[in-house]
Amino acid sequence: MITLKDKSNNRWLGQISYAQLKFLNDELVTEHKDDQDYWVNRDALDMLKARGADVHLATIIEKAMGDKDEV
Repeated sequence: MITLKDKSNNRWLGQISYAQLKFLNDELVTEHKDDQDYWVNRDALDMLKARGADVHLATIIEKAMGDKDEV
């Protein structure tokens, strides 16, 4: 399992599978091949859902955002 944390405050967000991590790697822009940081806003979350993000992954991201527009 992969642990997701909010880099800004080191808050634990949840755990995802390797398949979910691969999905994020495939769908989100990275700065280099070993990049492990992701920035997601509401539009990016909608795109992830449209491209097949599973409910567990989408829920973790939505909860991490709370009332903010990005995480």
